[in-house]
Amino acid sequence: MENVLVTGGAGFIGSHVAGWLVKSGRRVVVLDDLSGGFVENVPAGAEFVKGSVQDAEFVNALFEKERFDYVFHLAAYAAEGLSHFIKNFNYRNNLVGSVNLVNAAVNTGSVKCFVFTSSIAVYGRNQTPMTEDLVPMPEDPYGISKYAVELDLRETREMFGMNYVVFRPHNVYGERQNIGDPYRNVIGIFMRQILTGRPLTIFGDGEQVRAFSYIDDVAPVIAASIDRPATWNQVYNIGADRPWTVNELARTVCDAMGAPDSAIRHLDARNEVVTAYSSHEKVKRDFGDLMRNVPLSEGVAKMAAWAKTIADVPQPKRFGHIEVLKNLPPSWAKLA
Repeated sequence: MENVLVTGGAGFIGSHVAGWLVKSGRRVVVLDDLSGGFVENVPAGAEFVKGSVQDAEFVNALFEKERFDYVFHLAAYAAEGLSHFIKNFNYRNNLVGSVNLVNAAVNTGSVKCFVFTSSIAVYGRNQTPMTEDLVPMPEDPYGISKYAVELDLRETREMFGMNYVVFRPHNVYGERQNIGDPYRNVIGIFMRQILTGRPLTIFGDGEQVRAFSYIDDVAPVIAASIDRPATWNQVYNIGADRPWTVNELARTVCDAMGAPDSAIRHLDARNEVVTAYSSHEKVKRDFGDLMRNVPLSEGVAKMAAWAKTIADVPQPKRFGHIEVLKNLPPSWAKLA
């Protein structure tokens, strides 16, 4: 039986990917520090190990013990907007932690393919629709760290022969998303606000454009990549095709949650890419048989049904490692 490591497997996307890998009949080890994930997210049949990718000694010992055949690296703190204010944490967690895994994979010599979940944040602004042949120009530390790992994997392939696959998902939502996080996952934020009787808050005029991607269109593809060697050493955008404004999204969430869409409040705009959505012709060519293209209304309805079952709705808390206060959005500065 092949051994597979899934970092961040107690988190949102990672737990879904781990679930698909368990179904494929492989032995799955989930590594997570539980900074943003939950043990109950780990799928039945997977083995859980608590630890941080930032701990190189721990990572090396784990790889020596388990001799993984495949690595799925999804552990990250994926808050693009906040990354401007947590640069040190961002690079230690998202870049240095990734390099620790790459080093261990190369030194062990057993890893056939390293699957990395990047982000369309690598593209930056003014590159829409985003295609894989564009030269990335990230505009926030999160995107910079993700692109740096992509470059490192390409260099590692050339230097040491380790195969890789890079996926660039965007705006993924669905069941098990952490709705208590106030900095990321806008659909989860909206649902938490409705569940706690608060107005939906939107930065700026709400005309920012995104394509929101349901988890079942993303996780099965990522998990299946190790069974399709022809896709190795490639980069893929992955997610929904149709873009929506944040205002349209807010109304869709209100409908699904049974809340009045009059309860929407606009905050001061923040520095962010206004229009961001990508082309998926490449991933459809190689993984089209696995993609369902779940409509936004259907996916949001499924997530809403799940969110309504949460007994204790988590309260948003201020991130504990803010390093730069200058230009921090007031709504974030006020968090306890």
